[in-house]
Amino acid sequence: MTVPEQRQRADAVRNADRIVRAAIEIFRERGPDASLDEIARRAGIGSATVYRRFGDRDGVIRAAFLTYFAEEIEPLALSARGEAETDAGAALAGALAGAVDTLAAHQGLVMAVKQSRALSVDIAERFMGPLSTVLTRAQEVGQVRDDVSVRDLAAIVIMALATAHPGDPGQHDPRRYLALLLSSLRPSADRLPAPSGQHFLDRASGGCSKT
Repeated sequence: MTVPEQRQRADAVRNADRIVRAAIEIFRERGPDASLDEIARRAGIGSATVYRRFGDRDGVIRAAFLTYFAEEIEPLALSARGEAETDAGAALAGALAGAVDTLAAHQGLVMAVKQSRALSVDIAERFMGPLSTVLTRAQEVGQVRDDVSVRDLAAIVIMALATAHPGDPGQHDPRRYLALLLSSLRPSADRLPAPSGQHFLDRASGGCSKT
């Protein structure tokens, strides 16, 4: 790669990052109806560059959401691994509660993602992968039923998040329903039905069945 090509590549990466950061800010401030032109202006980049890099508004939204998950949700899962030796069940519940709280506090971005059909259990599962060791530990010590998977944890976050709404700035509803869902993780003699494998929750939440 020549020096000019390296510079062009670096410029493209910087521009993409500026667009994604601008999108996260705009959706937090203005809600899900913010336009691509507004995002481009906030990033200080022409709309044509945004279209060329991300294709359309949905592409920008998806990139912003993936960045948000990587920076805000995955660290919660990683942190929980360090707390698991003391109390794996509490570490697991804390990570899920933290995920729901931070996502519910950014309703503009979440609503934009729902509208673009980019919200899915698959995305949540990808970044919550580090919780697998925490979940296993909690199951080994009898705090969580043994037929639960990381994908189930991701689905719990998506389901609790579905109850968030602008009339509840304190996020009381997501926290209430998360608590109800977490209670279902306790060990039980009843076995969970096998998942369908058809990603029903993705479609029910308005997301895509594939990511």
